[in-house]
Amino acid sequence: MPVERNETLAVNRSEDVVLVRAKTRDWSISLGFTIVEQTKMVTAASELARNLVVHAGGGTVRLETINSEQRRGLRLTFEDQGPGIADIQQALRDGFSSKGGLGLGLSGSKRLVNEFDISSTPGEGTRICIVRWK
Repeated sequence: MPVERNETLAVNRSEDVVLVRAKTRDWSISLGFTIVEQTKMVTAASELARNLVVHAGGGTVRLETINSEQRRGLRLTFEDQGPGIADIQQALRDGFSSKGGLGLGLSGSKRLVNEFDISSTPGEGTRICIVRWK
């Protein structure tokens, strides 16, 4: 899938989560997303970036504008070398939390985007890729 533009950001502290939110909003606007589409993508990005800080001790997010046939989209890839997720299906269930939160971050993020892919190896880290199409 052709990538038009990309940028990688380090996400190691709360301030970085704010930057991810701002960049995601800017890129969503540049793709012509509606305010609802922008809000969904920014919310998903915020949750996943926060997970990098809270659960993995930091990581990166790569933003990419992509093309597929007659549509354009925004793809975000979150990667870390944290503890990983032992049971992905359990982690994707509403209400599951390993840190005492509401347990809606992963499952909620998945519902907000058009594509959601997660892979994780305990002791090696996690990679989550989300896409929203225009």
